[in-house]
Amino acid sequence: MSAIIKEDGIIHYEVLGHGKPVIFLHSWIGSWRYWIPSMQFVSSRYRAYAFDFWGFGSSKKVVSRYAIEQQVELLAGFIRQMGIGRATLVGHGLGSIIGIYFAADFSHIVERLMLVSFPMGLKTAHSRLQSQSPIDSAAWLFGNNSANAESREDARKADLKAIKISFDQFNGVNWRQLINRLPVSSLWIYGKNDQAVSSPSMDQVDLLPSSSQMHLFDQSGHFPMLDEPSKFNRLLIDFVNLSPGEDPSSMEIKSLWKRRVR
Repeated sequence: MSAIIKEDGIIHYEVLGHGKPVIFLHSWIGSWRYWIPSMQFVSSRYRAYAFDFWGFGSSKKVVSRYAIEQQVELLAGFIRQMGIGRATLVGHGLGSIIGIYFAADFSHIVERLMLVSFPMGLKTAHSRLQSQSPIDSAAWLFGNNSANAESREDARKADLKAIKISFDQFNGVNWRQLINRLPVSSLWIYGKNDQAVSSPSMDQVDLLPSSSQMHLFDQSGHFPMLDEPSKFNRLLIDFVNLSPGEDPSSMEIKSLWKRRVR
């Protein structure tokens, strides 16, 4: 296990491969661990990083650091300590929210942003995420597949207060204004069968920034990277391979939900 010390607290992280940096940001239910298959896949060409936010996985549990802005600062501090230059961010659930905030404040660092299961409004996120224990949520979302056993167990380490505090904050956020702050190209991924975060309506898709595309995974739940790994990882590599500033609409992807042209 690798770790850095941030504000007298231990932050657990893992890194694989060499090359351009790709940073994976986990959701409310889980830790860095469920990113392992994607990290292994991209590590043949890129340097893959993942870490546990305050209150999750093996990182320190400190209630005063559970606010979204503190998690954003944690990401900034991690990048500084690792000596990372411009990077692609891959955020899931909570990680997608933090990724957007970070990209808006540190656009000189973020090359592009892949967002998985971003809740377009608090009503699109199931209330069970906020009310039940991480143990119950892990069983609900990871299921009984033995391949997910380690991720399911690691998810139990989360402090429920870390989940609730971020949701309480997000409840007061105008998500439309938030996504319009995005200064970089973005790719939005949703699982059609996601029990935790509903996929957006076409009207909501129309609100996405112009340099963005959305892709719906028909056979996926809350973890497209685990449910359809080949599809997810191939899409991720294609996205990372785009030239800086290149619009993701140039990617040839079947079943792509394109924004309507008004």
